[in-house]
Amino acid sequence: MSWISSVRNALAYVTKRETPDNLWHKCKGCGTMVFLKELEENQSVCPHCDFHERIGPAERFAALFDPGYTVLASPKVAEDPLKFRDSKRYVDRLKAARTETGEPDAFLNASGTILGRRTVIGVQDFAFMGGSMGQAVGEAFIAGVEAAIGARAPYIVFTASGGARMQEGILSLMQMPRTTVAIEMLHDAGLPYIVVLTDPTSGGVMAAYAMLGDVQIAEPRATLAFTGRRVIENTIREKLPDDFQTSEYYYDHGLVDMVTHRKELRETLGRLIGLLCEAKQAA
Repeated sequence: MSWISSVRNALAYVTKRETPDNLWHKCKGCGTMVFLKELEENQSVCPHCDFHERIGPAERFAALFDPGYTVLASPKVAEDPLKFRDSKRYVDRLKAARTETGEPDAFLNASGTILGRRTVIGVQDFAFMGGSMGQAVGEAFIAGVEAAIGARAPYIVFTASGGARMQEGILSLMQMPRTTVAIEMLHDAGLPYIVVLTDPTSGGVMAAYAMLGDVQIAEPRATLAFTGRRVIENTIREKLPDDFQTSEYYYDHGLVDMVTHRKELRETLGRLIGLLCEAKQAA
């Protein structure tokens, strides 16, 4: 027996150490492989190119609130009002999304303080069926407004959506006027409504509560659109700028008030809450 065979046979008895396959993440901005722990410690922002990866409600709440916040219960709605089915049943898609994200639907609220100032935050999760807006999202948004009014606190919403949820048809589109009325309730109570646009925000959400904030903030390089780039180009028969439908383009054209890095959001929101609440009280 050769020495190579001897070594190979000896190695056969050595237990193979299992290595997790999720230690690295490929940045969608620059394509660099980033150590996952390093990415998470950097609030899911690429340390090489500053690309902001998509994150869910749990990460948002933990990064923004002071310790001791409370996640609010989500309102109950009809699961499948239209008995919809495409390649899969709608109820099966909901079950799959809930299993994958651990969330009841695409919108969650939490109540707590930011830099000692009471606030309610609503976060839309693109990982749950593309953050699509159905009855559950509409009801959760309204519940967040009511919680803010009850706490005499501002309401901050982080949007991330592909638009209305097609499986609920006209019922999903009805959430646009319902959320608009809820925002008016917040204004009637003399409370601020702040929107943070994240990647991507589009469709019916963009046409509704995403663009009705007293202050409009956007994360860097987020895709913000009502409809697709190709649809617009085919309609107006013109070539659009390369940076069209980005946070920076919206800021340059006065559609958002500021583009804020994720690391600076907590300080920025805390300062805004103080300024807006003082202004509301003075008025």
